[in-house]
Amino acid sequence: MRKWFLPLFLTFSMLFPLGVNAQDPVTLNSLQVQIWPEYDKPSVLVIYSMTLSDSTTFPVEVSLRIPSAAGEPYAVADRQPDGQLYNINYTLQVDGDWVVINFTATSPEIRIEYYDPGITKDGNARHYQYVWPGDYVVTQFLIEVQQPAGATDMSISPSLGAGTSRPDNLVYYTQDIGAIPAGQNISITMDYNKSTDTLTAESVPVEPSAPIPQSTPQDLNLTTWLPWILGILGAGLIIGGIIWFWQSGKQRPASRSRRRHSKSSTNEAGHAVNTTENSVYCSQCGKRASPGDLFCRSCGTQIKNK
Repeated sequence: MRKWFLPLFLTFSMLFPLGVNAQDPVTLNSLQVQIWPEYDKPSVLVIYSMTLSDSTTFPVEVSLRIPSAAGEPYAVADRQPDGQLYNINYTLQVDGDWVVINFTATSPEIRIEYYDPGITKDGNARHYQYVWPGDYVVTQFLIEVQQPAGATDMSISPSLGAGTSRPDNLVYYTQDIGAIPAGQNISITMDYNKSTDTLTAESVPVEPSAPIPQSTPQDLNLTTWLPWILGILGAGLIIGGIIWFWQSGKQRPASRSRRRHSKSSTNEAGHAVNTTENSVYCSQCGKRASPGDLFCRSCGTQIKNK
């Protein structure tokens, strides 16, 4: 028995540190929490943008709590080497007032979005409280609160400083809280007034991604209309050619008809000449008599036929 004890002891001694390393807790280099009340739903959109520490070995299991009232998260994704965010599979586990999101991360950057219906309304007054449950150590904790479009008397506790306006014409309150240990809760309470239920996404105008040069509208008009102009001219030429061909086809038989008509007229004129040569005149007054007349219609003298 003693012969096996020492080898077994050494084996377990070697495996024990590995077990400890496998259980090392996840650490977040940075966590940005964006809180957007009444953005595109009558609830509060909460966005987590987190970066795992450089010492993280991937893949790694991550568990994060969100309020149970939020139900399923809207998105769970990580950023892959191509720079794009891709949805990843997850499972949910109810834990009292929280829902635990369990997933396997394969890259340092993780994004989670959920809608919290915890906002309360009393007439025009709005109230909401956000809580970070302290799931992990965070080296740099950033908070951002977006003031809803049309909101007034915005009050945030603890204070996040003076709000600043951005190009989207919305006011944002930001604060770098710094490092926080695991297990420490962060609570942010906000109150404001809002006279309508219009959502921020419905009020914010769509802005171009880059400034448009002043010459662009003219160039755009020329580029837009030139194909149409050429197309109209081409269509006009085609239609004109068709009409010319159709009219030419109609005129040829008409010409032959006119030639036949002219020949007929010549025959009739010849017949008229012949008829003139065979005419009978009154011997008394010299008036020409019509064929078949027995007496002159002018003087009544008897017509002498040849």
